[in-house]
Amino acid sequence: MDSIRVASLQYYIRPVRSYNDFSMQVNALAETAKDYRVKLTVFPEYFTTQLLTLGDVTRPIADQIRELAQQEERIIETMAEVAQKHKMIIVAGTLPGLDPETKKLVNKCYVFSADGSYNAQDKLHMTRFEKDEWLIEPGSRFRIFETSFAKFAVAICYDVEFPELARVAGRMGAQFLVVPSCTDDRQGFLRVRYCSQARAIENQMYVIHSPLVGSLPMVPAVSLNYGQAAIYTPSDFAFSRDGIMAEGPVNQESMVIGDLNLRLIDESREYGTVLPLRDSQSTAELLRVVDHVELTD
Repeated sequence: MDSIRVASLQYYIRPVRSYNDFSMQVNALAETAKDYRVKLTVFPEYFTTQLLTLGDVTRPIADQIRELAQQEERIIETMAEVAQKHKMIIVAGTLPGLDPETKKLVNKCYVFSADGSYNAQDKLHMTRFEKDEWLIEPGSRFRIFETSFAKFAVAICYDVEFPELARVAGRMGAQFLVVPSCTDDRQGFLRVRYCSQARAIENQMYVIHSPLVGSLPMVPAVSLNYGQAAIYTPSDFAFSRDGIMAEGPVNQESMVIGDLNLRLIDESREYGTVLPLRDSQSTAELLRVVDHVELTD
């Protein structure tokens, strides 16, 4: 399969009156993606936090997050059913959950196959509010997800600011990177966006960026959100002129859809105007010894 149609959600977070409200919103978006013949749909980081509005939002946020983690199994079941019903791969944003080995609270991105089976990528680098206020621990394993048509990796929000992860994914054959994110202001969003675009250029891969939008004023850390979903491309003649295949309207509920031509990725890595993924193999050796040069002023 040379081409795969994907959807990146600008998921609008809103208060819910029941778990069914949440389930209906998720199902409706997946059904819309299916109508457009999408094969892979991406939800944003922490889209599940709208379920916090079903509880006591006046409690310490760390306690609320741990209560949300207790719904991990129920959320997994919902997303598995959606993936199976619509016969699509779903990168299901993130939810707080327990590490099965350490029992510590981590930020998990579950990835569902079209048959409902799943695995997860934990967030590997914690932002300050996650570590200090939500008391969430970093994960310890990086995964490459393999499909019948391509390989891809998941870099959750802050993780995309660490280029080593995407570089490893590219060297292991990943043709696209998925970036679910949750950022409260424009500066935070742009950090994720600019780094996503850099990863697309450095590794000659597509990057699918799915941010959370909308607000829950009563819930700390997701009281405000700023986002614009997009699909980024390498910057070369075969791809979009500005390295942006598609993007949504800022801060509105939306779905961005695009066709990833995987053959172009393979060709660009072999015959592109520049070959940064291949040429990066010499970087470590070049930096083995660094000269220090003194200047007078």
